[in-house]
Amino acid sequence: MFFVRLIESDDPKALKDALHWLYGFVRPQRLAILGLLGLSFCASLLVLAQPWLTKMLIDDGLLARDFPMLAGVAVAMILVGIFGTALSGLNRFLHTRLSGRILFALRDALYRHLQTLSPTFFGRRRIGDLMSRLDGDVAEIQRFAVDSLFSAVSSVIGLVGALALLLTLSWQLSLLVALLIPLDVLWLRWMRRKVEREARSLRERSADMSSFFVETLPAMKFIQSAGQQARESRRLEGLGQGYMGQLLRLQLTEFFTQAVPGTLMSLSRACAFLVGGYWVIQGSWQLGSLIAFSTYLGMAIGPVQSLLGLYVALQRMTVSLGRVMELRSEQPGVQTPAQPRPMPAIGELRFENLGFSHAGRAQPILREVNAQIPAGVKLALGGASGVGKSTLIDLLQRFYDPEQGRILLDGVDLRELDLFELRRRIAVVSQDIVLFRGSLADNLSYSAPDASREEIARVAALARLDSLIESLPEGLDSPLGERGQQLSGGQKQRIAIARALLQDPLILVLDEATSQVDEATEREVIAAIDRLFAGRTRILISHRPSTLAEADLHFELEDGNLRSRTVAQVVNEHGQ
Repeated sequence: MFFVRLIESDDPKALKDALHWLYGFVRPQRLAILGLLGLSFCASLLVLAQPWLTKMLIDDGLLARDFPMLAGVAVAMILVGIFGTALSGLNRFLHTRLSGRILFALRDALYRHLQTLSPTFFGRRRIGDLMSRLDGDVAEIQRFAVDSLFSAVSSVIGLVGALALLLTLSWQLSLLVALLIPLDVLWLRWMRRKVEREARSLRERSADMSSFFVETLPAMKFIQSAGQQARESRRLEGLGQGYMGQLLRLQLTEFFTQAVPGTLMSLSRACAFLVGGYWVIQGSWQLGSLIAFSTYLGMAIGPVQSLLGLYVALQRMTVSLGRVMELRSEQPGVQTPAQPRPMPAIGELRFENLGFSHAGRAQPILREVNAQIPAGVKLALGGASGVGKSTLIDLLQRFYDPEQGRILLDGVDLRELDLFELRRRIAVVSQDIVLFRGSLADNLSYSAPDASREEIARVAALARLDSLIESLPEGLDSPLGERGQQLSGGQKQRIAIARALLQDPLILVLDEATSQVDEATEREVIAAIDRLFAGRTRILISHRPSTLAEADLHFELEDGNLRSRTVAQVVNEHGQ
């Protein structure tokens, strides 16, 4: 919450840095912004011209009984209306396009930053809260950066123009508007903190709602089997009531923030009517001038109200900007070196005095691990659940860096390699299969998007996906749906194995990758892997002795250390 606290405490540097980051997305669109500002200026001038034309229509046309003047002013009013409508339509189209560009640029930049963060970050953050920041908070920032900008410019132009014309018509009555400005400023400063507090609470309630849906929708089958639908419905109802209550509190706060200045402006307009009407009755002022003054006063009140709303929007944007900058302040745990070394092409691994511990755990999960894995061998990695096998694979892919020691690939420290290239050359197939919405072919080629149709079909056959493809109505082009929920566990694992084959990695890791297929199928799949990846390093993690027995090397991870095992020891330790 570092940036949130800084912005709340009016830290100038934090706010300046946040606005500088935001300006980085607005600056590339400066030509489009200038064009829109020009259109807004022209549109404001046309709006300001209408009341003056009305004054001329009444005073110089009707009351003066000058029909040619009346007709000329009427034609001018029609032309101004047509041009105003055309400018409004063009302005709306260009404004929508500009808003979309900035919105998606902001969201894309934040998403790209999140992609650099470690699994630890996502493990301690609610996905619903991240979604709320990516969606609601970014949209709030975009609205202020674009919509509020043009609203402010239009309001200022309208206010300045209206005040100038008000002074032209009667400087005495114009003083009524000027006297209210100090009172408005004092009221807004007093209400600012309350608006910020209520807006922040509303964003948090929105995050609670998003988290609920992220948590429960993928688990609906389990909720139904446990008979807890009513319980979850009550949870949603409670969250909804909390959100609605907070929304109403914010609406009430914003209402009073704008209502008091608005009421003062209405009183000033009534006083202007009273005094100006008396002047018309006395014959010292013309009726058209009174109508024009009243119209311009209303046009001055509108921009003032808009600027008051802009002030409220600024407080809400400040909250959202603080929440987004909190994510921006998160630093990646691992990074690509400035000058990475060439990617090795052999596949020899060596662990030297490797040590690592997860945050929040008293004992390290790996302690002085030393091992050498020659290139091209098939390594069986065993060990009880929770001893650190998956952590070792995460270190191999550099989701984390070791706290002590190092991992060498062909004699090169992993920290000296390009991060993207390293992960592309290491394929990991785990028991937690990730499938995306799209066709079977799209999922197979996810790690190799340039693969040909023939290559996709070949790896599908090698992974024994023939029966699945034949059962699907459109074969490889059949959509799998959300996370492939209609597929069995074994079918998902075969898809993951085929995807890894298509990736053509330097090192292949099978982390319980065949746990949901029968042993006969497993033997066929692993035989195909051995045939296709002969000469490449393969790491197998499994609880099945039959899977591990045919490996070239056997290591057991125990008490934070790797210990070499023979085939006989592996069989005996697994009860065979």
